[in-house]
Amino acid sequence: MATTQALDLSKYKVKDAPDTAYYIPYFVTNEEGKYLWDQVYGAPKPKWTQLSNRRLQNWGGLPHPKGMVAENLPKWLDVYSRKIAGLGVFDDKVPNHVLVNEYQAGQGIMPHEDGPLFYPVVTTISLGTHTLLDFYHHRRDSDQTSSLQQQSNHTTSTTQMPGDGDIKFSLLLEPNSLLILKDSMYTSYLHGITERKEDTVSDQVANLPVISYQDGDKLERTCRISLTIRYVPKTLKIQLKLGKR
Repeated sequence: MATTQALDLSKYKVKDAPDTAYYIPYFVTNEEGKYLWDQVYGAPKPKWTQLSNRRLQNWGGLPHPKGMVAENLPKWLDVYSRKIAGLGVFDDKVPNHVLVNEYQAGQGIMPHEDGPLFYPVVTTISLGTHTLLDFYHHRRDSDQTSSLQQQSNHTTSTTQMPGDGDIKFSLLLEPNSLLILKDSMYTSYLHGITERKEDTVSDQVANLPVISYQDGDKLERTCRISLTIRYVPKTLKIQLKLGKR
């Protein structure tokens, strides 16, 4: 169902954000959005993993420092993985991993980085409702001796969690949009979603000039699905015996 019309990414660069972020409203049509939504909720129940503040589906394999045992993406995800690959943001690579997150109203995710298990580009399709994605400067402890997990559930790699007052800017992600983060936006910033049921649009929203809302608008959250589409460079064809040496 995905369209293949070429896009000029330069038109979608977020000028008020550090390099490099692209925000594409209506990357998928309403019909495509409903199709993807139906596929998410039509997935077998065992595909869901319940976390404390949201639930998720993992497609393509489980990223691991030793390598991901790659699995073929289902057709409904492969189509959009290849559509995003056609934008050239992954160079000549086709994304091979998709994390599906479900956020109910009031749910969010702690500030985190996607980390070294992935090619340094993250792309996200939003479905359902909007969300406000907040960005923080990366706090790296100079004498940190161990890195925390960089698994597909987005655990953070910071030793001190930033608070709301540390937010540098935000991006408002509308339904059916695509967000692309790369360069310093991938390596130097954490991103997270504050747990609340309503967002207020402000001049802290870096993509304010291109969204459908104005400064001061209050937006109520409902259920949101995010498709985080990435490329895992290190893959294996054999089953890992995790936890064994």
